[in-house]
Amino acid sequence: MTSTTPQVPAVIESVEPGKITQAILDFVSQVPDSAIGSTREPGIEAHRLGRSAAKRAAITAGSLALPPGPLGWLTLLPELAAIWKIQAQLVSDIAACYGQHARLGREQMLWCLFRHTAAQAFRDLVVQMGDRMLFRPMSQRVARRLAEQIGIKLTGRTLKEGLSRWLPLVGALGVGAYAYYDTEQVARTAIALFSSEVLAVPDDTTPESPESGPAPATPA
Repeated sequence: MTSTTPQVPAVIESVEPGKITQAILDFVSQVPDSAIGSTREPGIEAHRLGRSAAKRAAITAGSLALPPGPLGWLTLLPELAAIWKIQAQLVSDIAACYGQHARLGREQMLWCLFRHTAAQAFRDLVVQMGDRMLFRPMSQRVARRLAEQIGIKLTGRTLKEGLSRWLPLVGALGVGAYAYYDTEQVARTAIALFSSEVLAVPDDTTPESPESGPAPATPA
């Protein structure tokens, strides 16, 4: 008897952790500019930007999730990249709202984009001290290790999303709703970060391994 089980393993390779890890490293290598100026009421503007970005992310993700079956699987990485682009611009604009765009580097970008996805991955790189956030500059090795941990988390979530694409309309609605929620979390993390004081530890104290880092961060 011929099996009717969908043949998806070949396309699952497109979302393996290694590819997501490299995509993360490539993506955060440059911080986007912002056309937003600092405002007298940055909190109000930041929340407005967050809602707008969440809507765009939902529409983008939902649209990319519409192709059925194997075609839907092939849009998984493009979907991640498209959502990250929206979210990275959001982080950049929120930092600018609070007059802190100059303090936005790849460490802060990674924190804002992925803290809610893999908080434990940052425990040796980010420390909260009262209303201050202390960031240790990352070497390439530490950045890759962090991206690998995030990539593992994202791969599991992405594969679950991929299964929903065999039901295109239902899957698209679910993917869009999650993209909205995910972008809201990014906005909250960015607002919490840039409404406080952001500090960086001098480069000469940068650890080559997480084990030599400071005390674990207190979750924001």
